[in-house]
Amino acid sequence: MTYRSTLRGETFTFSDLRELLGRAGAPKAGDALAGVGARSERERVAAQWALADVAVAEIVGTPLVEDDVTALVLDRLDRDQQATIAGLTVGELRERILGPGFADEWAAGLHRGITPEVGAAVAKLMGTRDLIQGAAPLRVVTRCRNTMGGPGVFGVRVQPNHPSDDLGGVLLSAADGLLFGCGDAVIGVNPAGDSVEVVAGLERALAALLERTGAPTQTCVLAHVTTQLAALDRGAPVDLLFQSIGGTTATNDSYGVSLSVLAEGRDAVVAHHRERGGFLGEQVMYFETGQGSSLSAGADHGVDQLTCEARAYGVARAFDPFLVNSVVGFIGPEYLADGRQIIRAGLEDHFVGKLLGLPMGCDVCYTNHVEADQDTTDQLLVLLATAGCNYVMGVPGSDDVMLNYQSTSYHDAAGVRELLDLRPAPEFEAWLESVGVMRAGRLTEATADGPGSMALLAAAVREIGA
Repeated sequence: MTYRSTLRGETFTFSDLRELLGRAGAPKAGDALAGVGARSERERVAAQWALADVAVAEIVGTPLVEDDVTALVLDRLDRDQQATIAGLTVGELRERILGPGFADEWAAGLHRGITPEVGAAVAKLMGTRDLIQGAAPLRVVTRCRNTMGGPGVFGVRVQPNHPSDDLGGVLLSAADGLLFGCGDAVIGVNPAGDSVEVVAGLERALAALLERTGAPTQTCVLAHVTTQLAALDRGAPVDLLFQSIGGTTATNDSYGVSLSVLAEGRDAVVAHHRERGGFLGEQVMYFETGQGSSLSAGADHGVDQLTCEARAYGVARAFDPFLVNSVVGFIGPEYLADGRQIIRAGLEDHFVGKLLGLPMGCDVCYTNHVEADQDTTDQLLVLLATAGCNYVMGVPGSDDVMLNYQSTSYHDAAGVRELLDLRPAPEFEAWLESVGVMRAGRLTEATADGPGSMALLAAAVREIGA
């Protein structure tokens, strides 16, 4: 179907829904690189005007890509909930989301009737404040070893990476994060090596750290899903099963993963949890995504970055994850050119993911060759915390020494919690209080940065024998 819009006497024509969605999006380097973004601001506004009048039902009935991801999304779509918004236009749905009472409808199940493409379309009509205001009331609560996502909860993933996977270095970094009240979302290590032995060793060391400290949180080693499952087969303790996913089957093929492998892996970890005990719920998956991943893999099918990213959330939703992480600035300037584009993409990802019912977190980050700096991360961190983001990263000194990129630090997360009166997960906060790291919701002087901290950390690591 062809779409048209006339702006001050100039008529713009868009050949199909895929082109309309691409032209209506906020400026992104990757969309320009792919030739799907607007070629002028006038064209962008014209596309947004046209998109606002498209019916939700028309988007649902017009698959952009014929693949397993589309089939999965449509198969899991709640048709009764979808019918309640099918007659709305995209513009009318935007108004409804920003109006009173929407959060109650959403919590009652409406999120299950929203497709990724519809979520992306609405986001393209929203400004920064809209993206924050629309997402803030949408709370997605998940449970593994603790409870994430409740009102007022702002979690942190401790990311204690080490360039040679040295267990002592990893554990010192993780313990450092715990002393800043971080780690309630997950203690998650990106391994430098992807062998089963390395992954199993890290899984066991992290489990030992939790056993020694009693911290009620979950661990994860972010290797390929098949490597983690091989480690599980050798007896390694797996709390969360990680995998990067994309919005098309071809993207997931480039990661070496299929929907069936994800389903089999989830079943294996759920069964493993039942044998171990100590878990509050059966949400065991941890997914990472990012705008531009499909384009970088040559697997975008001419679909814009945001819509591809939303389709990745459609994949995630089918596996009821504990955490979903948009690694928003990691991909580099070819896809998100500068701080402005990174901030916009981070807020879009968070809003669309929450709209679909996902426990969205964000790695507020940038690579060293992009036009961004620590002010960029400060700005997006505060905006996401205001928007109700489930969690962010905690990286020592905000500089990841293994992946060589800039993220948010333990200090940053602790500062935003204090600024906006946010708290860790309730079970984790109770533990922090019990060991003296927090008191009345605030870090105590003696734990976070006191002179005895390193001695305490070293003692904890020596107990584990690393």
